[in-house]
Amino acid sequence: MFSALKASIQSKPNGHEIRSNLLAGLTVGVIALPLSMALAIASGVAPQFGLYTAIVAGIVIALSGGSQVNISGPTAAFVVVLVPIVQQFGIGGLLMSGMMAGIVLVLMGVGKLGRLITVVPYPVTVGFTAGIGVVIATFQIKDFLGLDIQSLDGHYLDKLQLIVAALPSIDWREALIGILTLTTLLIWPRLRSKVPGHLVALALGSVVAWLLANTAPDFSVATIGNRFSFDINGVIGHGIPPIAPSFQWPWDLPGADGAPIGLSFELIRALLPAAITIAILGSLESLLCAVVADGMTGKKHNPNDELIGQGIGNIVAPFFGGIPATAAIARTAANVKSGGSLPLSSVTHGFFILLSILALAPLLSYIPMASMAALLLMVAWNMSEARHFVRMIKIAPRHDIVILLSCFSLTIAFDMTIAVAVGMGLAAILFIKRTINLTGSTVVRYDHEGYELPNDIVVYDINGPLFFGSAQKALSTVAAVRPDVRVVILDMTEVTMLDVSAIIAMESIWHSLSKRGIAMVVNGLEPRMVLKLRRAGIRKQRGNIAFSKNITAAITTAEGMLPPPQHDLAEAADDSRPGPGDHTPPPG
Repeated sequence: MFSALKASIQSKPNGHEIRSNLLAGLTVGVIALPLSMALAIASGVAPQFGLYTAIVAGIVIALSGGSQVNISGPTAAFVVVLVPIVQQFGIGGLLMSGMMAGIVLVLMGVGKLGRLITVVPYPVTVGFTAGIGVVIATFQIKDFLGLDIQSLDGHYLDKLQLIVAALPSIDWREALIGILTLTTLLIWPRLRSKVPGHLVALALGSVVAWLLANTAPDFSVATIGNRFSFDINGVIGHGIPPIAPSFQWPWDLPGADGAPIGLSFELIRALLPAAITIAILGSLESLLCAVVADGMTGKKHNPNDELIGQGIGNIVAPFFGGIPATAAIARTAANVKSGGSLPLSSVTHGFFILLSILALAPLLSYIPMASMAALLLMVAWNMSEARHFVRMIKIAPRHDIVILLSCFSLTIAFDMTIAVAVGMGLAAILFIKRTINLTGSTVVRYDHEGYELPNDIVVYDINGPLFFGSAQKALSTVAAVRPDVRVVILDMTEVTMLDVSAIIAMESIWHSLSKRGIAMVVNGLEPRMVLKLRRAGIRKQRGNIAFSKNITAAITTAEGMLPPPQHDLAEAADDSRPGPGDHTPPPG
């Protein structure tokens, strides 16, 4: 815990590093300011809650996490998860679910689950992130075009139907500002300016909307100021409250019905699935961000500490109005490119947003909702990685394409939780299938010391992991040996795993061979797996079962287990009869 802070202290930064991180923090703060508001609006809450998240969670996570350069705050990945929570439980339920997710994240970090990102298949990650991008983009059409829709309720298809039905109600004024903002966002990167494009686009959209509203009597557009309001000690204001985030119990905030949501076991039980979803998504997003940052900086993050830091940030933030937060890849990349190398840059970014609230709240209220929608459309496009998505469809194996499209379509039609669960399930099934195909057994002919093995000894070369899916396939051929075989050698030198299903299968085969008078030699099995067999009762028995370390020893052992030939038995019987000169005295 606090590994990022310890590393920055131990490194003893010089004056140049401190200046670089201060400037990087200011740069990221400029980027995060409008994004935090836009993502809060997209999640169904007032814009100040996104700003509070960037301030509190951004600072706390930077000081307690496992990465020195991650920038945390509200992210687009959470939008599709948070909107249903807000609709059902209000802002109070959202903050409580974020706090519960923080507890889950801390437990994940303490439980050393920081390598979680490595077990999530790439098609699953790309599929659900692209699906989230499509959902976010679809929900912005209402404000981008100024459609006459009271509220977007229901599942994705229901909302899409409402949007399509409302298309005739397009407001050209809203559409004009939205298109102007989006066009600026698309053109500005080509100018290669160091000024963030979305800052220029929002400023241009706000200025044009304000000028037209003051020169054309019939021109008006929805803005943050006339869409949102706040109440401070009985004083009603519009837009963003010009005050710092203050402490408040999350359960004292309103639920969906406007009354304080309260604290109860029933509420916690109802919010638990959402909290687990937030925790899983937050862990994936933050760890993926840390991996990307490691590639840019050449440093290594501590994944378990990063989960603990994300958890602490999400536990603390709700007490100051912060919604669920995680590391943001775009903001982290901007931080590194701007010279950020210490948690100082993230702390600076948080204080910059705090000062912006105190000093610029009235100006921020002039930002048009159509401009915010255009910004979110750009965020959704970047998140979807459409070109990469199409390229994967072209080059990926067929099974991976099935997983990719399944996660993508399920995220859109249902939700991310179902998509990830189904995607992981499909990936696991296909992985098992591929592993089964790699595991098998073949009959091998050996020459031993210059002569061919007798027909009553057979060698089976078994390779690959033997587990519940592959054991039966690999070992079934062993049970079907020829009637004349007397000893079976199982060459298990290349067996890498042995689970209980494989042990039971071997036990069954051993009993089957024993009943037919066939001995078995197990060769080359690692000691740890031999110990497993012994615990199951499959141990060395003279003339019945033996173990060997190499194939030469196995063949020698097998030859020693062969019964003597029939003519040798006859000669032995003849030798036991009395000869002509032999005399056996009568009994008594």
